[in-house]
Amino acid sequence: MCGHLDLPSLWSKLTGSSSKKSDEDPPLTPQDIVNVLQDRGWEASIVKASDVEDLIPVKPTGILKCVDGRGSNNTAMCGPKIPGGVYAIAHNRGVTTLDGLANITKEVASNGHVPSVHGDDSADMLGCGFFRLWVTGEFDSMGYPRPEYDADQGANAVKEAGGIIEMHHGKHTEKVVFINLVENKTCEPIEDDQRFIVDGWVAGKFGLDVPKFLVGAAATVEMLGGPKKATIIVP
Repeated sequence: MCGHLDLPSLWSKLTGSSSKKSDEDPPLTPQDIVNVLQDRGWEASIVKASDVEDLIPVKPTGILKCVDGRGSNNTAMCGPKIPGGVYAIAHNRGVTTLDGLANITKEVASNGHVPSVHGDDSADMLGCGFFRLWVTGEFDSMGYPRPEYDADQGANAVKEAGGIIEMHHGKHTEKVVFINLVENKTCEPIEDDQRFIVDGWVAGKFGLDVPKFLVGAAATVEMLGGPKKATIIVP
């Protein structure tokens, strides 16, 4: 991904103004993303990939997982990270059925990643805050239809389609949100120094609506009471 993001409607969608695309809209830069987040009350800054010591190549053995920064029973952390893991793709596309979720799980695998969703040690499969917000209607006002299944049914569908069920443990203590725009790179969670890791380039790989993806990620952090502090990582 280059330094300019060709996302002409991101600004309007983040700020709540008209989301209608215009051929005259300029491409959005990482600085524009910083400005929008700051307008929402966030602290935000840009760093070069060369200044992020723990930015690593994505490997096919790593799970495509949630952005959750807590400890995990899975050690294959070299895969891409998006809100809710596989759920982020279904959410963005408006896919609400178990069959659709299973097909997305297989799509993720066919694209060279290990698909996953997660729970935790306190709420079982509802331990994924992103899915909990989705299934309880917290995204209704943003135009996202709710899934037609509960957390256990979703996890079983992912597992039966070849995915992995990850389980987190402990409390959330994330201090920052990494928004990584460097293609095929990621960071690994650090249980004792937590951060949310959002690999923004994944949205482009899976043909998602990138503005909606970034809006959803920011809104998730806000609704869960996470840190309104972001670091945008650029090539």
